[in-house]
Amino acid sequence: MTETVESSTAPDLVGGGDQPKLYIGGQWADPHSTDVLEVFSPATGDRVGSVPAADATDVDTAVAAARASFESGVWRDRTPAERATVLERAAELINERTDEITRLVSAEMGASPTDVATLQQLPATGVLQGYAAAARSFEWEERRNGLFGETLVVREPIGVVGAIIAWNVPLFLLCNKFGPALAAGCSIVLKPAPETPLNANLLAQVFADAGVPEGVISVVPGGTETGKALVEHPDVDKITFTGSTVAGRAIAARAGELLKRVSLELGGKSAAIVLDDVDLEANVGMLVFSAGLINAGQACVAQTRVLVPRSRHDEIVGAMVEAAKGFVPGVPGTEGANLGPIITEKQRDKVEGYVRKGKEEGATAVLEGTRPDGLDSGFFVTPTIFTGVTNDMAIAREEIFGPVISVITYDTVDEAIAIANDSEYGLAGSVWTADVDRGVEVAKQVRTGTLGINWYAIDPASPFGGYKNSGIGRENGREGLESYLEHKSILMPMGYSSQG
Repeated sequence: MTETVESSTAPDLVGGGDQPKLYIGGQWADPHSTDVLEVFSPATGDRVGSVPAADATDVDTAVAAARASFESGVWRDRTPAERATVLERAAELINERTDEITRLVSAEMGASPTDVATLQQLPATGVLQGYAAAARSFEWEERRNGLFGETLVVREPIGVVGAIIAWNVPLFLLCNKFGPALAAGCSIVLKPAPETPLNANLLAQVFADAGVPEGVISVVPGGTETGKALVEHPDVDKITFTGSTVAGRAIAARAGELLKRVSLELGGKSAAIVLDDVDLEANVGMLVFSAGLINAGQACVAQTRVLVPRSRHDEIVGAMVEAAKGFVPGVPGTEGANLGPIITEKQRDKVEGYVRKGKEEGATAVLEGTRPDGLDSGFFVTPTIFTGVTNDMAIAREEIFGPVISVITYDTVDEAIAIANDSEYGLAGSVWTADVDRGVEVAKQVRTGTLGINWYAIDPASPFGGYKNSGIGRENGREGLESYLEHKSILMPMGYSSQG
């Protein structure tokens, strides 16, 4: 029999620690599994902590708690405004606990606490506030008049949600799953990435402290088998996944067999289109950052193909190289360090393999990444910028997930748009120009889900997601909330009118 203890007695995981129990439905429960996930800092190699690796039985326990809470109506039956208030309180608590949360996320993934606060916590609390606003303004019921008279259209929560997230921005991704699921009235079982599971337990407790009732939230850390058990569980109504396109395809295929709702936020190979009128001095730092150095290049939205006009190629490349040299690797807390590590040794090897492949394919590394001296305990690599890249090269077509930027030359804007669209992905992008209206017209012709003019960001109030192999569905805004809802039509008697 599973033993549970009140969550207030759970070990403090701030800065790391060993958590021997699973967070199941708002309580700490002994796991069925005997396997353990050990967490090590990719910046220092130091052991950060451990959590149980949930097995299929643990997943079943978590889903049962979620199903029971959903059917009871303890959360589902609260008004949208009440649920919105809890999300807003969760955002407040995250901000109140900034130091401990950012230290823990930093310890797990190696990014500095400052980067965690700006690149993860700020958008994380933003999406919670955005979903709260969407819940308050959403038209949960509407009346329509059609062929047979009046119909009442009702939006209802989809049920139990299984959420699977990646390791690269875990704080943001967790909130971007909890936000819409909870706003809609669903119960949720989260599987964090095995590389960064500790913060999920702390954040689940934050949501409980904000007012999410028992049973609604569970966390089941683990790897592929844990995720498979969650996807295939018959009592999970929807799977939401953020991760690789390869894994997303497998999840979509299985969800299709099971007729399970699914939304996927997958990989990208986005393009930054630099127009000939760009103010280079004002924009080169942000261009390089969003192109390949954000989160050490470990971002699905990174615009790693930088398309530049032939007439300004040398000038732009020279400025990019100088800007990239200003990104200094270092462990969290090191003064002046602004480039974190690659998440694992295997992933760093993959990044270095792409650098070799780029040179073999004929590209020129005008800035070549190396393993920096004095950081041998972590998985660091400095930035690489390639020129002479053609869009058929592997470095221009495949997602590298590291600080590697490919510069591709074009002669006309139409050619640049064609190059940008010549990709199996379509997640993000940007246009760099002194003429915003011109930039918008170019952006409209790029087949990708989100773009920025002279910068890039994901706005919490606007839909985010990908075309083509970058995913299915949208997150954020009304569109993100609606993907966690079912639509019910109630046809009124012939001749009936609610207007009397």
